[in-house]
Amino acid sequence: QVQLVESGGGLGQVGGSLGLPCKAFGTFAGTIAMGWYGQAPGKQRELVPGITNIGATNYADSAKGRFTIPRDNSKHTLYLQMNSLKPEDTAVYYCNADTRVAGTIIISWGQGTQVTVSS
Repeated sequence: QVQLVESGGGLGQVGGSLGLPCKAFGTFAGTIAMGWYGQAPGKQRELVPGITNIGATNYADSAKGRFTIPRDNSKHTLYLQMNSLKPEDTAVYYCNADTRVAGTIIISWGQGTQVTVSS
């Protein structure tokens, strides 16, 4: 199973950038996809960008052209690079990993990190 620890949240400026790292610990064999989810106040948690184990990416419409999801496999770290920040990007961001173990999909979450975008 994978344990995930996010960091790097905080206060961002409209039009600015923030980078969020997600460090993964544990057993990585069987990981089929990872991603970042954002949960704004009073709203459901939603996928922002995701990436599969073969590098295929999927972006929410709100993130296309502004966010990227680079990863460093040697450091077991997934990143969320947020550019051209908007106030509506304000949310708690959670790192996610889906791992297949003995035919069962195990979903792992980090503790979340708050991002607040202000003008």
